[in-house]
Amino acid sequence: MSSNNMSRRKKKHKLKNFIFYLIFGLIFTGVTAPLIIFHGPFTNVKKTIVDASMTTLTHQWIAKSFLSDAEIQKIRSEDIIQILKQGNNNLIKFSNTHDNSIERYNISNGMKFTGHLLIIKDPTRVKVGYSNKLGKQGELTSQIAQDNSAVAAINAGGFSDSSSTNTKWTGTGGKPNGIIMSNGNVKFNDITDPNKKNDVTAITKNAQLLVGPHSLNDLKELSVTDAVSFGPALVVDGKGTISSGDGGWGIAPRTAIGQRTDGAIILLAIDGRSTKSLGASLKDVQNIMLKYGAYNASNLDGGSSTTMYNNGSVINNPCNALGERAVPSAFIVNH
Repeated sequence: MSSNNMSRRKKKHKLKNFIFYLIFGLIFTGVTAPLIIFHGPFTNVKKTIVDASMTTLTHQWIAKSFLSDAEIQKIRSEDIIQILKQGNNNLIKFSNTHDNSIERYNISNGMKFTGHLLIIKDPTRVKVGYSNKLGKQGELTSQIAQDNSAVAAINAGGFSDSSSTNTKWTGTGGKPNGIIMSNGNVKFNDITDPNKKNDVTAITKNAQLLVGPHSLNDLKELSVTDAVSFGPALVVDGKGTISSGDGGWGIAPRTAIGQRTDGAIILLAIDGRSTKSLGASLKDVQNIMLKYGAYNASNLDGGSSTTMYNNGSVINNPCNALGERAVPSAFIVNH
């Protein structure tokens, strides 16, 4: 046998060995990694993955495949979000100067996440916009903004993955959850008990931001004109509501809204689920809101829905593979 043939056979043998060990390594890693994560010493990693998976309907199997319900409950009980009541007596009182300027900031936390923050000086410019196909299909946040000739917008309330006619409008904002109010009119409502308190993010006729659990009767009493159902409240009366842990929702793209004592509205979008920006916890969002002077603030729908629009374009990086995700509602900033 010639030396050339022997050399070729050795190369093929080495290549086969390399492919074998590569496949073995991938299989071994795939089998052992979840066991190390869920039953190893990395408690922070385990908590982050459990929180992130349990706050979605489609990914809860990730945690439930490796942990019992009791173990999951124990991990999630470490997070405490206080329910601080915000009422008519402690809504912000401010004198509106009708300053039409908008401040824009880039948000960064090292290797963890990046995002954008807008400060709307005149709170009367901020309203709830909604899909023109409400109850059947959502629209892109940017489209809702353009439909209303808005200069800025963020996505707002949540939704389920089926339309009001039970057809599978998966991921298109087919059916909102809770209530959507805009300019004093109820555009959608599936809450049957007017006295039941649910998390809302709302704006009163005096442009005051209302956050936390409130009933439909509360909204009427407090003269709310614009509202969506979502939460939890992150800042109430200048105090953060997360007293222990990171909020219990894991790390993900986040959208939030807040208000300073001078009335200015803060809009926040944090990117996630990418190598450039992993995502933020609710505690991270709370801390950003406090840093920028929020007196009241609320979490909004995040994940694939997180979108921020400003001056004619989407300025963040939505994590949806198809780009922007259709949603039922948005907080928009009018001219």
